[in-house]
Amino acid sequence: MARRKRAFGRPIDGVLILNKAAGMTSNAALQQAKRLLFAAKAGHTGSLDPLATGVLPLCFGEATKFSQYLLEADKRYRTTVRFGVTTTTGDADGEVLTEIPTEGLTEAALANALGQFEGDILQVPSMYSALKHEGEPLYKLAREGKEVERQARPVTVYALTLLAFRPGPEAEADLEIHCSKGTYVRTLAEDLGRELGCGAHVARLHRVAAGPFDETRAVSLEQLSGERGDGRAETLDHHLLPVDAPVSDLEKVTLPETTGFYFRQGQPVMDTQVYRVGAVGDMVRVFQEDGDFLGVGEVTDDGRLAPKRLTVKHSVSGGR
Repeated sequence: MARRKRAFGRPIDGVLILNKAAGMTSNAALQQAKRLLFAAKAGHTGSLDPLATGVLPLCFGEATKFSQYLLEADKRYRTTVRFGVTTTTGDADGEVLTEIPTEGLTEAALANALGQFEGDILQVPSMYSALKHEGEPLYKLAREGKEVERQARPVTVYALTLLAFRPGPEAEADLEIHCSKGTYVRTLAEDLGRELGCGAHVARLHRVAAGPFDETRAVSLEQLSGERGDGRAETLDHHLLPVDAPVSDLEKVTLPETTGFYFRQGQPVMDTQVYRVGAVGDMVRVFQEDGDFLGVGEVTDDGRLAPKRLTVKHSVSGGR
């Protein structure tokens, strides 16, 4: 029987809110951050395009068990849409397909069109998305010159705000977008350009927030590298948020030591708090009296708390 390969790096736990720079993939940003913190295990919570900048939460160690909650969270973006030009990728990194002068495009026409893309809408994902077709990412197929049929998917645009409009032969607009998971800004720009009859693409894109995390808490790779210098990786640990940060919007339950022991063993437990914090089927954050985060549990129909995702305690973790 082959031995399991030992992880290289420190077993640190927590969440780092990275301000991703333009021109790099999310995975490249993750790998650089992982090296700077000398972390054994890390993962990001949904890709940002190389063109995009902004909030990219990175989960380390035990926090990776809860990254799905951030994948499913709402997002906020600021983007610049350039009208009159369509590209192969729907953004400025692609090759130009069509060009139409936009001197006739007015702010009033744009504002009227924006209203049609608020609320519950359907989007056909871009061929340059990370969605998979028969196990292969669409963007890889697109780079091979292939195109496959994609089904329209329901998404929600909670708010679509016009921040600025610059008329001219290549008119531009700055937009702020609050949207549900799975919303593609490049597709939104392309659909908007199609509605206006001139085409459009994303010229710039910045993620302002992902779930509970906004750009005010984000740190760049350049900052991390400068702060560490020639020192030890431990100097960066203060940037880590707690393991439960991805589920911070869930109600909190604190169990006594004995009950917490059985919960951590994977057994449903009884506790009077369950009736106060949630209904049947609700998910809650579960702590022990000493402050140790045990994981996430679900309220069962018989009033017990059933473990759904449990943590393993490590020596280094993020703090509040």
